[in-house]
Amino acid sequence: MLYYAYQLQSDLMKPVRALADAAASMLNQPAFSELDSPTIRHMAAAFEMVSRAGLSHTRPSYGIDSVRIGDEDVPVTEEAAFTTPFGTMLHFRKAHVTEQPRVLVVAPLSGHFATLLRNTVEVLLPENDVYITDWHNARDIGTEHGRFGFDEYIDHVISFLEALGPGAHLVSVCQPCAHAFAAVAVMAQTDNPAQPASMTMMAGPIDTRINPTAVNDLATTRSIEWFKRNLISRVPRGLAGAGRRVYPGFVQLNAFMSMNPKRHIDTHIDMFGHLARGDADKAEFSKTFYDEYFAVLDLTAEFYLETVQYVFQEHLLPKGELTWHGERVEPAAIRKTALLTVEGERDDICSVGQTMAAHDLCTSIRPYKKRHHLQAGVGHYGVFSGSKWKGQIYPILRNTIIAND
Repeated sequence: MLYYAYQLQSDLMKPVRALADAAASMLNQPAFSELDSPTIRHMAAAFEMVSRAGLSHTRPSYGIDSVRIGDEDVPVTEEAAFTTPFGTMLHFRKAHVTEQPRVLVVAPLSGHFATLLRNTVEVLLPENDVYITDWHNARDIGTEHGRFGFDEYIDHVISFLEALGPGAHLVSVCQPCAHAFAAVAVMAQTDNPAQPASMTMMAGPIDTRINPTAVNDLATTRSIEWFKRNLISRVPRGLAGAGRRVYPGFVQLNAFMSMNPKRHIDTHIDMFGHLARGDADKAEFSKTFYDEYFAVLDLTAEFYLETVQYVFQEHLLPKGELTWHGERVEPAAIRKTALLTVEGERDDICSVGQTMAAHDLCTSIRPYKKRHHLQAGVGHYGVFSGSKWKGQIYPILRNTIIAND
């Protein structure tokens, strides 16, 4: 019933938002804006805020049309290199550029689209041939395509690496580090020729028993049955995935925003003020952020519940008890793949030590092929986005890739 109630409210608000958008557009026309009236600017700002008061379920654009390499702006095109009903391995192909390290960015499946890693891709692109796991919205995937759980996520990472071929590099960001790590271990156990040359785990929950955060505490203070009863819904009729059990993206967004509601309220108040004063450039930054933040993606129920249970409640990977299709996952089998882990000093989602735990599990990787980096002065998102990611973290990642390419 939760999803049906949300969808009904959303459908009822669509004409209201459309009218508000039309009114804001009219008041922003030169005939009105040239009057320089505070009243008109406040009315236009109010209408625009109403028009923006809704969520999107469609992936935003990556908006990466070109990349600067040396003195040249090189065109970039997006190409689907491998596609399943649940995800696409998207290739950011650069015109006339060859012989660069192939890098697969494994994106989170946690309520937002992979476009959240836009800046991660932008920084990697000049020196690397970049691919990303562009996950599809579960509400758009018909039930005839079956389940997509923890094992199937691992299957996808393996299939994507196999499509890239031997010698690629894996960069996993945030939530899927445990899944990507398990995929590399499985490939090592089966001596898969497409094992990555290096794997980088960035701010991901390998062992959440270490320095638990508020996010970890929530997962361990509720039973998995509580999560099933209270957070799982069925996709309503009228959508392609009708009947599929999902963890709705709007629920995850509410959880994210509830962690710091004052910041979001203050930002919207500031946005209104900028619009009312005619400071379009200042308002644009917040508008761009929330266009991305309010684009939500539903997770299949089995993937969400199994991730909560296996990673955050039972800690199966660090305890040596994780299985893949019934077979035990053996991190000690990893020998050929170099390991880099990265953490943020101020990360309140995946705290210090949780990602570094991967080193204790990789007992067969030579010491000279292992490195950990703790980035001072950044929180969770600063590990893979922003100035310190570009200026201080990426150079270390680049060295890891070059040394093992």
